Amino acid sequence: MDKLKQLESFVSVATRGSLTGAANAAGVAPAIMGRRIDALEGRLGVKLLVRTTRRISLTHEGSAFLEDCQRLLADMANAEASVSAGGVKASGHLRITAPAGFGRRHVAPLITRFREQHADVTLSLNLSDRVIDLAGEGFDCAVRVGDMPDSSLVSVRLADNRRLCVATPAYLARHGTPQHPGDLARFDCLTLSSDASQTRGWAFKDPGGKTEVQHLKAGGPLDCSDGQVLHDWCLAGYGIAWRSTWEVEAEIAAGRLVEVLQDFAAPPNGIYAVFPQRKHLPLRVRLWIDFLKHHYGQSAFWSAAKLS
Repeated sequence: MDKLKQLESFVSVATRGSLTGAANAAGVAPAIMGRRIDALEGRLGVKLLVRTTRRISLTHEGSAFLEDCQRLLADMANAEASVSAGGVKASGHLRITAPAGFGRRHVAPLITRFREQHADVTLSLNLSDRVIDLAGEGFDCAVRVGDMPDSSLVSVRLADNRRLCVATPAYLARHGTPQHPGDLARFDCLTLSSDASQTRGWAFKDPGGKTEVQHLKAGGPLDCSDGQVLHDWCLAGYGIAWRSTWEVEAEIAAGRLVEVLQDFAAPPNGIYAVFPQRKHLPLRVRLWIDFLKHHYGQSAFWSAAKLS
């Protein structure tokens, strides 16, 4: 408790720039606040504040330590709020982005359910297959599907995602069935245009075992930046598409689509919540990520989605 009081006192003095102001806020005498700072500096063996009769300023070490203390105290407050029935309620505005197709099916329905639990939070949902600059465009969180590139963003894996090659029975009856990924050059492949995603191509398990995954640049007479359009073209029998299980499982179960090249299916990638690197993650963002993890982690969620 003494250590916590010392940290709280240090943050209060540093942010207010005054022992007297911090003491008044805490309801104690300035001398007590001064003794707490002295004890903290003595315990750490480093000078955190430069105190004169006119002003208080941070040392270089004090500036760095202040950020750590603020993050620690914010994390403690959030942890207490999440388990306390009378704790702080999540509030404010939450800006979320997700891929268009996945977002329509598996993010938008959860938005309203989240708000039923957190009525003081307002939400905006942006659906776009463009990779959005979260910090630059003011978004709190993105739901993304696929491999996560190295970046300064923080990502939390929510669920697995498999990609399958599929076509209609009628298309395969007319053109035959590929037996190897290399055979796809002879087929009409329905691909996302280069300004959308899948820039590395379709992923397959390496049959030679040299690498875990190999990428193949599929091509054909039709491409589109919208995954739903590719899905519709595939169902209409215009070619082979490489789609996620969340998008095609219902059609496979109903016999409207057939999976091909099953033996070469790549290991699953992930569905992620992604957010900017921040010292203090707002409670509403943390609760939203926990909410997604809870629902996406249940097989019943995906089973229900297949029927919708």
